[in-house]
Amino acid sequence: MPSSLFSIPSPPLVPVEGLAEGFPVRRIFCVGRNYAAHAAEMGNEVDREAPFYFTKSAHALCLSGQTIPYPVGTNDCHYEMEFVVAIGADAKNVGTSNALDAVFGYACGIDLTRRDLQGAAKDKRRPWDLGKDFENAALIAAITTVREFGAVSRQRIGLVHDGAQVQSAALSDMVWSVPEIISHLSQFYHLGPGDLIYTGTPAGVGPVQPGSRLEGWIEGLAPITVEIA
Repeated sequence: MPSSLFSIPSPPLVPVEGLAEGFPVRRIFCVGRNYAAHAAEMGNEVDREAPFYFTKSAHALCLSGQTIPYPVGTNDCHYEMEFVVAIGADAKNVGTSNALDAVFGYACGIDLTRRDLQGAAKDKRRPWDLGKDFENAALIAAITTVREFGAVSRQRIGLVHDGAQVQSAALSDMVWSVPEIISHLSQFYHLGPGDLIYTGTPAGVGPVQPGSRLEGWIEGLAPITVEIA
């Protein structure tokens, strides 16, 4: 085997509440339009036949508590607060009844979106990569294990932007539940340890500016914070 020409940075390990070891990230999957109210505010309808996805590179990952630069190439960057599922076991062609066996834990996440670039791609029926996959676009807080978090039910999810609450919903408002998402996604990918699934955002998304501070929370999980420089 040839030796490497140069070294590349590895994605950061995501802290795990109560553990010394971190969670290594392999891939990031994101569910689109998984809250009906958010789909409506964006002028879309929910496809109730099946969930749909986009991806982010692992190097888009950014840990909570940091100050990040305003993303390049956009004049309209939006926040999207999300419930993140961390996969800790293999899941291939699994059913909904045993899909949760693959879950290691859960975390608060924020999907940053270059909305102007996403909108231009939609208008031309092109992929969303430029709008969704860029540096610091996948924010995440510390992971809480399944044992500590318990069952996903009606836990509240929300986000505060510069001191004002802008997003608030219940996890039970998701169109597609966590078992349904894992089961469906596992028909197309061999899911495994290190995979993250961002499960969609409630209504109330909006733009950030240099100087913005975001504080996101989900009942039972470590909160997420980020400042935009």
